[in-house]
Amino acid sequence: MHILLDGIQYIVNLGASVMLPLVIFIIGLLLKRGFAKSLQAGLTIGAGFVGIGLVVDLLNSSLGPAAQAMASHLGGGLSVVDLGWPGTSPMAWASNMGLIAIPVAILVNILMLVTRTTKVVNVDIWNIWHMAFTGIIVEIATGSYWLGILAVAIHAAIAYKLGDMYGAVTDDYFGLEGVAIPHGTSAVMGVLAAPVDDLIEHIPGLRKVNIGTETLEDKLGVFGQPLVVGTLLGFVIGLLARYPVGKSLQLAVQMGAVMLLMPMVVKLIMQGLMPIAEAARTMLEKRFSSNEFKIGLDPALLLGEPQVIASGLLFIPLTVLIAALIPGNTVLPFGDLATIGFFIAIAVGIHKGNVFRTLISGIIIMTMTIWISNQMVGLNTELARRTGLLGKASQVASLDQGGNPITYLVSEALSGRVGIGFLVIAVLYLGAFVYTFVKYRRGTLYVPDQAKEA
Repeated sequence: MHILLDGIQYIVNLGASVMLPLVIFIIGLLLKRGFAKSLQAGLTIGAGFVGIGLVVDLLNSSLGPAAQAMASHLGGGLSVVDLGWPGTSPMAWASNMGLIAIPVAILVNILMLVTRTTKVVNVDIWNIWHMAFTGIIVEIATGSYWLGILAVAIHAAIAYKLGDMYGAVTDDYFGLEGVAIPHGTSAVMGVLAAPVDDLIEHIPGLRKVNIGTETLEDKLGVFGQPLVVGTLLGFVIGLLARYPVGKSLQLAVQMGAVMLLMPMVVKLIMQGLMPIAEAARTMLEKRFSSNEFKIGLDPALLLGEPQVIASGLLFIPLTVLIAALIPGNTVLPFGDLATIGFFIAIAVGIHKGNVFRTLISGIIIMTMTIWISNQMVGLNTELARRTGLLGKASQVASLDQGGNPITYLVSEALSGRVGIGFLVIAVLYLGAFVYTFVKYRRGTLYVPDQAKEA
């Protein structure tokens, strides 16, 4: 058992760009795709994730410092720094819940497939760190290792069901047919978008407002194209960061490049995935009499949609402003600013690319995220201390996972800390979750425009 866990740890440490091709290659062999086709599929997906890594690295290395400079100028008295997922995920893996979370999450997935409570076949082992984080936070909050394991299982089950719920969104809007996104903040926070979308539909003036890169391109021509929109937003962020004009122009061109390149590398991943996904569906159809199974993959695929990146750029200054306005908040958005698009990606899909509606639901999403992150500072700091990753800071926070309502509600409930804050988040989030689930069961969560018109 120890040797097996060491082997898993070794593969995890290699990162998603190696782990995922290896998993796809093995799945291809198990599905009898043959050595050559399985190898080609795995390496193609690996190349795509290397491409995504390069683009995200460009996003982090260029936009990250600008966002952080802007945050330091606008953040004022916010004293607890958000480490972001780059600082938080190593804590989850380094904890005693890190490796055990992988077999627990896989077992939950198998049980749900057998009982037909999910159609998601998860191969994205890397992002199980979200579930591991929930587990270790619960262990710290309750002092119980087994309650931590239970929390991992709860988070995994919810994640896989969220992958089912957003099936029409990922298929139709994002064009990721056969793919599910059962991980991360995108899936968890996406449920807040559905009630917002329906509320706007009942407001005569607002329901007609539709702003997106496609509508901008129709009305503004070249100035509405995603490449130009990304360039302009990058320039504005540079100015807000108090960069000189020359450096702001450099950032502008780099953000335009991100808008252009990300959809290309996502297509490469889909090219490698589709033969494996089809083979998996064929096999599962024979065993379970269904052809609707989906392969669970990284939410980075959602960044291939220009509206997600455009909305993410808009929310960089907005998130800092929200943090400054929340009464009693001490968390300074920092490490997650460059990839804020992950938080609102599913919302973009539910709103069908309408950036105006995404701004409204995104404000709710980021307000809840920051508020929860502020309540979780103590537990987040203790986790950093236990894993030796606290550094010289006295306190740390994270928006990604540290601001996750599932982690917050499960840890508070299992530790018995049911105060007014817990009740407010429980009512708002669980209400939105149930609302979204009901719409999913009725088939009305996402209706393509053509079907709606018919």
